[in-house]
Amino acid sequence: MKHTHGPNFGRRVDNCGRCDELAAGAEPIRWNGSARQQEETRRIAEIRAHDCRASGCGPVCTYGDW
Repeated sequence: MKHTHGPNFGRRVDNCGRCDELAAGAEPIRWNGSARQQEETRRIAEIRAHDCRASGCGPVCTYGDW
């Protein structure tokens, strides 16, 4: 169930179904950022695997600067 109000910075609001669920002991939603961390890990691996000689980069390599 979703909240029926805007951001309230952790305070419960009367007559909101989600606030009532939380008051009754429901687990809050946790955002862990795992998708962002996986994407960052993949990009770091690509940059480390880059070979300037094989790619023919100039004196200043800008691979991964996007």
